[in-house]
Amino acid sequence: MNQRVVVLCLRALLPTVAAVLVVAIGLLLAEDGPGPHLVAALFALAYLGWVVAEARISVRHPSESAAENSTLLPYALSRAGTAVAAVLWPLPWDGWSPWLTVPIAVSVGAVALRLVAIRTLGRFYSHHVVRYSDHSVVTTGPYRYVRHPAYTGMLLANAGFVAFFLNPLSVLLFAALCACVVRRILVEERVLWAVPGYPDYAGGHRRLVPGVW
Repeated sequence: MNQRVVVLCLRALLPTVAAVLVVAIGLLLAEDGPGPHLVAALFALAYLGWVVAEARISVRHPSESAAENSTLLPYALSRAGTAVAAVLWPLPWDGWSPWLTVPIAVSVGAVALRLVAIRTLGRFYSHHVVRYSDHSVVTTGPYRYVRHPAYTGMLLANAGFVAFFLNPLSVLLFAALCACVVRRILVEERVLWAVPGYPDYAGGHRRLVPGVW
């Protein structure tokens, strides 16, 4: 698919997801009392803040042509669908439990990991699969431990979100998101393999989880 068409689709998808999250937050706040629905609304608001924080990266054209675009829309749609399915389904719990802080903490920490990874990669980071003419291997920050910490953070953040708003559809879409990320990583690495030093770096670092994969 043409790179410009992909960017236009992403530009249409982002405000749609943001609008759905705003509606869901409003519905949660409309519930009686300041109990668990308020916490759920604040969590959804934090997720919306994350979407907005990455919006500029999501819709921008890379400075050089993308090596491939076929994996980007399935990845974006499954990620958007996971969030939308989570917030629009009725909450699976009626009262507050301290255990509900666990998925919130996981999600917040994972977003922080992702943002640090994006910042560490700097101008080499893109939602498109791109090999820049002066591409070099980054081995600082979270890249000292895994090859794709931004994907690790994204998956963990969505896992926490889905666990908090648990429902069958969001779990199914999260599984689809995981599959899209795995496929995207494999495609991405075929492109990155031509970057000087990347094969040696890959040989000593797992993709997403240290010691696992």
